[in-house]
Amino acid sequence: MKNILLATFMALFSLSGFAQEKANKNAKQSITVKGNCEMCKKRIEKAAFAVKGVRSAVWSSETQKLELLINENKTDSKKVQKAIANIGHDTEAYKAEQKDYDALHGCCQYVRD
Repeated sequence: MKNILLATFMALFSLSGFAQEKANKNAKQSITVKGNCEMCKKRIEKAAFAVKGVRSAVWSSETQKLELLINENKTDSKKVQKAIANIGHDTEAYKAEQKDYDALHGCCQYVRD
């Protein structure tokens, strides 16, 4: 009898651990961010990591893509894109204000649409 109760308790305990893991849902996302160089890369990734819930952020100047891993319970890609636009880089959802774009170093200023 003790063994059955112990086995039932262990099964329920392990299932609750899986439920908690699923609650912290991490999602991979790819967004377009305009930029040119390594200074842009550092700035873009720093702005992304400043948003609470961003687990990973890697930007490529060749593809103009920011690969994100975010905790969807804490943030979404729109918040990350807004943070990046605030430092002068256009994203697929937000265009940076002209004053923020003008504040970028000369080599970081890209052709705007």
